Amino acid sequence: MNHSLESHFIETNDIKMHYRDSKNGDSPILFLHGLTANAHAFDGLIEEGIVENHRLIIPDMRGRGESERPAFGYSIADHAEDILGLLDHVQLKKISIAGHSFGGLLGLYMAANYPDRIDKLCILDAAAQMNPRTPEMLAFAVGRLDKKYESFAEYINEVKQAPYMDKWDDVMLSYYKADVMKTEEGGVTPRSNLANIIAVSMGVAQIPWEEIIEKVAQKSILMNGLDAYTLGEPLLPDYKAMETVERMQNCTYMATDGNHQTMLYGNGAKQIVRGLKDFMIE
Repeated sequence: MNHSLESHFIETNDIKMHYRDSKNGDSPILFLHGLTANAHAFDGLIEEGIVENHRLIIPDMRGRGESERPAFGYSIADHAEDILGLLDHVQLKKISIAGHSFGGLLGLYMAANYPDRIDKLCILDAAAQMNPRTPEMLAFAVGRLDKKYESFAEYINEVKQAPYMDKWDDVMLSYYKADVMKTEEGGVTPRSNLANIIAVSMGVAQIPWEEIIEKVAQKSILMNGLDAYTLGEPLLPDYKAMETVERMQNCTYMATDGNHQTMLYGNGAKQIVRGLKDFMIE
């Protein structure tokens, strides 16, 4: 099984942008991750075999110290323009989207506003309205990640003390290591990043999502993790998932194991992979 994803940089809209590309499979899918997921947010899904049948393209929307414009400082409309620049670069006129959290909202936005570029749409735990506890959880995350950690092990030990962390295993947590190591090396600034996420999230909350989702005509599926959320993880979640599905023209609903983050790994990932493969061949 080929799980390799090659890294690339392109120039689009006057910035340098990093993306990963599996370069295999006949059916291309653009994976859009959330603002707080690291650049390897979909590794759990990849390990469950997504790349067997599909070409995956995963843009770096966070910056991560690699792309020149981090996600936190600009609008969802600008995100969409950068993604279109990426599609033009890889010479794909039309593509399916699988988006998690903020990435799911970006997928909704692009499906509504650029219907000629988007084929099918898979929304992973992202509804059109924000959970009212989002500011509280963001504030908790800012406080936790503003600390300096002597090692990755120290960080993980603290993370495991948070509520609901019993569903996280060492494999899941290992995907956060790149961000922590960059912090130790001075490569990222967690507090300013998360403070900007609060501003971006509040801006997203003001978007007229009801109007946008009613314009989405593509065949769509909303996959939703049902478990309790990890305290500290920002939420752009399933709070009004069923209302979102009902407002869309051609959308179905699928529940998965896991919460906003853990659904991307373990049994939740297995369910998503099976559901996504079935959805893509319908």
